[in-house]
Amino acid sequence: MPTTFPNIFRPGLLRGRTAVISGGGTGIGLAIARQLGQLGARVAICARDMAQLQAASAALDGEGIVSRPFFVNIRDENTVAALFAELAAADWQPDILINNAGGQFASPALEISPNGFRAVVDLNLTGSWLMSAAFARQFVAAGKTEGAIVSIVLAQASGIPGMVHAAAARSGVANMMKTLAYEWGPLGITANAVAPGVVDTEALARYDPASLASTAARLPIARMAGREEVAQAVAYLASPAARFITGITLQIDGGEHLVGAQPQSSAD
Repeated sequence: MPTTFPNIFRPGLLRGRTAVISGGGTGIGLAIARQLGQLGARVAICARDMAQLQAASAALDGEGIVSRPFFVNIRDENTVAALFAELAAADWQPDILINNAGGQFASPALEISPNGFRAVVDLNLTGSWLMSAAFARQFVAAGKTEGAIVSIVLAQASGIPGMVHAAAARSGVANMMKTLAYEWGPLGITANAVAPGVVDTEALARYDPASLASTAARLPIARMAGREEVAQAVAYLASPAARFITGITLQIDGGEHLVGAQPQSSAD
């Protein structure tokens, strides 16, 4: 559904720009694609589920947004390379990269297997690196001068009890943005992170409803975030207004960093 939150941006703000959004077929990723598309950007949504992406792209097209679905497995450098080759062949070289794809599961630290830990780190941290590196290489090769990377991480100022693997991986992504901001700033690329707290998306079905409700109730802003609120924060960091902002992590957490972490539990 189109956003129900007030849109603060002027129409056409991102006209002439092309954005790649990983995990863009559902949830926060689709909300970001919609927001950037409403501002005039062409949006390339990518993930592993092509049927889901095609349905999302058709919905965006129906709203007047120029979009295309692309397959990618962000953990596989070959499919990442193939994605950016396909973008170049279609003359869709991106100016904006949104690292949104990722995932984790709730578990006490002592119950996470080595393979489980590695899988979450590989998906979230290594996947974000592979996408960022491929984006930057193509950006330079295309002779572009103004680009932006925005990576979605997690609100974790006090750690994330029950998701140590995700906390480690997403912290790594946030720190990676700092380093890339320094190294790639001279290339014209800004690199920032957005750290949402509890966001109302379909992905919450994997977690215990009582735990989520308790988490939201104890926030200074006592509710979950809307996915559109995250999308607007991303749009700002990807916009010309944020060209002098780089290497930061913007907390979209309703004040969770003020009250501390609460253990997460799965719905199982």
